[in-house]
Amino acid sequence: MQVNAILGVDISKKKFDVCLLMDNKKRHKVFQNNQDGFAKLVVWCNGHGANLIHLCLEATSWYGEDLATFMHDLGHNVSIVNPAQIKAFGKSELLRNKTDKSDAAMIARFCIANKPALWKPIAPEMRHLRDLYRCMQSLKNDKLQQMINCNR
Repeated sequence: MQVNAILGVDISKKKFDVCLLMDNKKRHKVFQNNQDGFAKLVVWCNGHGANLIHLCLEATSWYGEDLATFMHDLGHNVSIVNPAQIKAFGKSELLRNKTDKSDAAMIARFCIANKPALWKPIAPEMRHLRDLYRCMQSLKNDKLQQMINCNR
């Protein structure tokens, strides 16, 4: 099956803005950054006839990884792009207003213009190991901060 829609995503901790480009039309919507929001996104896209989507988002820490994995597992194409590339593309378009809505649209246009490489999620075991490592690093930083505070 061939991609019939491009979805630009501007994601944050609690929500994500999307811009769906399909059949020379642009549609925007905001969803919660959780499993319920992901499911609502799929229903919304299907309602517009988007069967196979190329979803594109910036690599912003781990905020977008759950959405990317969710959509990838459903068989959609996913690209996670370096934010510097998106920013450079935005400058080339001479964009003035910077909102979540306009960023999602710009990311969708970037996806069309640049056809970024497709992303593949890491194995669940590796993801779990990475999350444990991040937790351990956070605890080490907390311990160091407490030691500094106690020595004052």
